[in-house]
Amino acid sequence: MRTPKRRIWGPVAVALLATLALVPATSGTAAAKPQTGDASVITEWNQIAVNTIVNDPPIVGHPQALLYMGLFQAAVYDAVVGIAGRYEPYRFDQRAPHPSSPQAAAVAAAHELLVTYFSYAQSTLDADYATSLAQIPDGKAKTNGIVYGLRAADNLIALRAHDGRDAPIFFTQPPAPGVWRPTPPGFVPMLDPWLGFVTPLLVKSPFQFAPPPPPALTSSRYTSDFNEVKAYGSATSTVRSPEQTATALFFSSNPVILFNAGMRDQVALRNLDVVDAARTFAGADMSVADAIITVWRAKYDYGYWRPITAINLADTDGNPATIADPTWTPLLTTPAYPEYPSGYNSFAASVTGSLEALFHTRHINLSLISTAVPNAVRHYDTGSAVRTDVVNARIWLGIHFRSADEASRNLGVELSHWVVDHFFQADD
Repeated sequence: MRTPKRRIWGPVAVALLATLALVPATSGTAAAKPQTGDASVITEWNQIAVNTIVNDPPIVGHPQALLYMGLFQAAVYDAVVGIAGRYEPYRFDQRAPHPSSPQAAAVAAAHELLVTYFSYAQSTLDADYATSLAQIPDGKAKTNGIVYGLRAADNLIALRAHDGRDAPIFFTQPPAPGVWRPTPPGFVPMLDPWLGFVTPLLVKSPFQFAPPPPPALTSSRYTSDFNEVKAYGSATSTVRSPEQTATALFFSSNPVILFNAGMRDQVALRNLDVVDAARTFAGADMSVADAIITVWRAKYDYGYWRPITAINLADTDGNPATIADPTWTPLLTTPAYPEYPSGYNSFAASVTGSLEALFHTRHINLSLISTAVPNAVRHYDTGSAVRTDVVNARIWLGIHFRSADEASRNLGVELSHWVVDHFFQADD
């Protein structure tokens, strides 16, 4: 288990933090000088968090990265609103001393959360921390903000100490028609099966927005889904158009990088201040975390097979309308976990649904830059347009049936809208 390093912060530590504030801004990735209300520390540390989490060697390519992004943004949000107010805190209601800098609190909380869970990046994070603090004017507000941010992060870390992460849970359903099993070429066991048993951050349980069961193998819906992905998702498909292939490859990007970059652009586009920027990232990334917990529990419980297995072994499914092709392979290598429902679709739907709810508009004006296709940029006026492309993309990549994509699209939108209705509200 990723064990947090515990520290006791006393007068010596506070003095050291104040000293760090004097380090010149000569290294690291945080740079812009905050002004009153300036959101630069929020976007900079979101970028630092993305880089740190997705590049952590033990979890590269693992869905647990989405959970840690949610935890990170929760800590930053509590640190900021605990000082600046405007919205209800998440899980930290200690009063901040006056004066306190929300920017300093955000930096301290961000650094504390990341070094606690990702000690492999300690030296880089320390450099970024010193650089960020050096941009904030020295004084009592800065010192108070640092201490308050540390407390907010430590509070969250303590609350999540026994949340089910890394529990010894394994996928053990024996292979059978319709049941997932490790897929070629790697034949890797299910990644992070414990994720579906983790305590959610915001929703009541992994079942509150659980999807309906996947289609029965002999149903007409399954037959339709099967034939669609067999034709359009093949590595050698002759019916998938060039534009469909381009869309599929665009959304083979790492979603943590893709959508968090889009949200950073939203902060600039909407000219958000430090409070609304912290709220935007928390609303989206915490919704994503709960959506992925919901999805992973359904993946574990239903254990539905992937298209490559279904098509290779279609002569065992009891459905005379599905024809086996033992040589069929997908456009994209199949991920190492069950098919139903789709994690990627829950991510896209949760982010776009959060933006719709937070800004009270269908027109989210979202720009995305692919990490899989060089120089590929797509602009979407509405969240529904993003969701439509992602639903189709995962079919055209050959790794999902349409039922799984649509189920996750629906749960992601419903979950994120519910989250914004129940959390992150004005504190009046």
